[in-house]
Amino acid sequence: MIHSEKKYSYNLLHILSTAFSIFGFIGNLSAQQKPYFPPPQEISSLITKKTFIYSVKGNDSLGLDVYTLKNMDSSVKKPCIIFVFGGAFVIGRRDDSVYNSYFNFLVQNNYIVVSISYRLGLKGVRHVSKFNIKPLKNAVDMAVDDAYDATNWVVTHAQTLGVDTSQVLLSGSSSGAITVLTAEFERKNEYPESAKLPAGFQYAGVISFSGAILSFHGKLSYKNKPAPKLMFHGTADKIVTYTKIRFFNKGFYGSSWIAKVAAENNDPYYLYSDDGLGHEVAVLPMVNNLTEIQDFLNRFIAQHKNYQINLHFKDPDQKPVMLLTSEELMKKLN
Repeated sequence: MIHSEKKYSYNLLHILSTAFSIFGFIGNLSAQQKPYFPPPQEISSLITKKTFIYSVKGNDSLGLDVYTLKNMDSSVKKPCIIFVFGGAFVIGRRDDSVYNSYFNFLVQNNYIVVSISYRLGLKGVRHVSKFNIKPLKNAVDMAVDDAYDATNWVVTHAQTLGVDTSQVLLSGSSSGAITVLTAEFERKNEYPESAKLPAGFQYAGVISFSGAILSFHGKLSYKNKPAPKLMFHGTADKIVTYTKIRFFNKGFYGSSWIAKVAAENNDPYYLYSDDGLGHEVAVLPMVNNLTEIQDFLNRFIAQHKNYQINLHFKDPDQKPVMLLTSEELMKKLN
């Protein structure tokens, strides 16, 4: 296989600076690392963005943005990607400009994009560790529940939106990637929480950027065949593990472990490992790896190929700059 390594015009440090503003890390970069760069890409003038409220929970009115091509014929059904933003379950926005390049690419390649807000369950929470994982579990459960409600909203409005309900995918960055991987995992394992989804509904695929599955049910396994997954992850990520963290029956299974289980069971997956990089991979592929994303969508989703791809990429000129631990992250954000 030949993999294109075309790099887009965005400068690495600009993308990281934008991403770090989400996570509150811009202060960690030296003056030499943060020169001025032009603003990130805007949403294309060919795209229409509409905002809706999909659920009200307590004092939270949860919104979503629907991105479609202007003058789209809604009678011709299109696949849809539901996107969940990152921010450690503490901060972040569904319409942050760091995601615009990704959204533009998806919509211009015939996908409808639905970017959602969700409840931030770790806001104000401290001291999360493997010995005190309950707050993280609560945050993930809340986010997954919101993702299911957003999915229900999309399915309910599919006729008006022009969505093909057999081609609804999940995608997410960092905490959003944990959310979407866990949501698909719980649906495939018929967890009671997933019963709120329509009968017979299954996600067609998952695209995750530095994600993992959180489970309190022992080793990672699927009751039903999992959806194809494209997973980007830095091998040196200390915030969301690339491999796994296991503590009795509690497990946090990163991209490489998910791929390992998929390979053992002959399930489709595409693991793109950025060797030596850290949590910056939660954002960079949405600019630098659109070719690989298109390849996944074409072959795994449109053509239903059962491929298993394990790709390691190393750029000696690209240095990791986001190597904080999860504990250090939470101290900075709360």
